[in-house]
Amino acid sequence: MRIHRRLAVLALSVLLGAAAFGPASARPDAPPADPELARALERAANAVVGVQAMAVSGARSAGTLGQARQGSGVVIGADGLVLTIGYLILEAEQVQLLTDDQRRIPARVVAYDLSTGFGLVRALAPLKLEPVPLGRGQVLQTSQPLMIVSGGEAGTISAARLVSRRSFAGYWEYLVDGALFTAPALPDHSGAGLFNERGELVGIGSLFVSDAAGRDAPRMPGNMFVPLDLLPSILPELLARGRSSGSDRAWMGVNCVEEEGRVRIVRVTEDSPADVAGLEAGDLILRLDGQPVAALDGLWRALWQGSGSRRAVQLEIERGGQPRTLTVHTVERAATLRRAEGV
Repeated sequence: MRIHRRLAVLALSVLLGAAAFGPASARPDAPPADPELARALERAANAVVGVQAMAVSGARSAGTLGQARQGSGVVIGADGLVLTIGYLILEAEQVQLLTDDQRRIPARVVAYDLSTGFGLVRALAPLKLEPVPLGRGQVLQTSQPLMIVSGGEAGTISAARLVSRRSFAGYWEYLVDGALFTAPALPDHSGAGLFNERGELVGIGSLFVSDAAGRDAPRMPGNMFVPLDLLPSILPELLARGRSSGSDRAWMGVNCVEEEGRVRIVRVTEDSPADVAGLEAGDLILRLDGQPVAALDGLWRALWQGSGSRRAVQLEIERGGQPRTLTVHTVERAATLRRAEGV
């Protein structure tokens, strides 16, 4: 991808209040671009790189994420530190960064944080790219226009708007507070950078969602971004030990969905604590340690409120209309992940 100043100025004209997402030339009343802001947005666009990763042989995550993965990342450090979404580099053996001028730079994994979903890699050769300043997603206003930039060979610059900000509970034992939801939906969201009108990074792309505006609102396809607000307080830990203390928590190994006020297991990871305990796809989770379970966020909060990652969790379930109680001996998720030899 070659990012031109013309595209940055086009995105800027949208960010400055245009009513539609069409070209600025189609709106004779569009405000003139501010040169300083245009430079800030161009810097932001140029700081986004492609991320290509290959998982280690036998990686547990290959079954759902594939062996080869590609997405984007954003340069946040002058030393070649790149922030991306963690699932791209989960159990990665090889990582390469693809720059706008088609250079391929090898990189090593620095951190994978289960708690937030962030991933960090560091280039092993000079990127020669200026890092972006970090902003705050929590100060964004609903309907505020934003810029999304993806990297790699098919990278793009796109205009979007913030449609909601709320907690997000993922089916894979994941929960993030203050997630940013944007529209329209973009397919190249993995690790993409979400920028405000000052060119500050405010979010990292994670998912496509069908309910960007919220469950009670009309259906609106969009994307979920992990807010940058979560990064500053844990960055020292990520650099020092590869994950935050929030990632040291109980893990069962289940994928669950909500169904009309009930939580159903749809997948059990092979050889996981849930698998060993006898949980099966189709089971309804009624209570965890005596606490009623009606939603994913409640299930994950109850799972993690105990001390330590290794503990005995009592699950009351319903299978085939019959109640059962099973004990799951949880483990630390990081301990189950494969690493490249020597890492």
